[in-house]
Amino acid sequence: MTYTVVLMREKDGRYAVSVPALKGCYTQGDTIAEALQMAEKAIGLFVEVMVEDGKPLPEDRPDIRLNMRNSAEAIVCRVNVREAAKVA
Repeated sequence: MTYTVVLMREKDGRYAVSVPALKGCYTQGDTIAEALQMAEKAIGLFVEVMVEDGKPLPEDRPDIRLNMRNSAEAIVCRVNVREAAKVA
């Protein structure tokens, strides 16, 4: 299972992470590597809850729009979530 994630660098240097296809799925990390690791965990937990609740899993939304008003740097990448795939 793969989802597009957006990392926005905050003023304090940390990275805020959102998953556009999973409304309400957010996390953060001190570094890019940590932010991506946290994104994988957050997606896995999000998907696990959806499966437990019997809800359909949303498809990835790679066509995103960024609001750069609060950040000077953004990174968009795709995260492959192994744990979530086991749950589904």
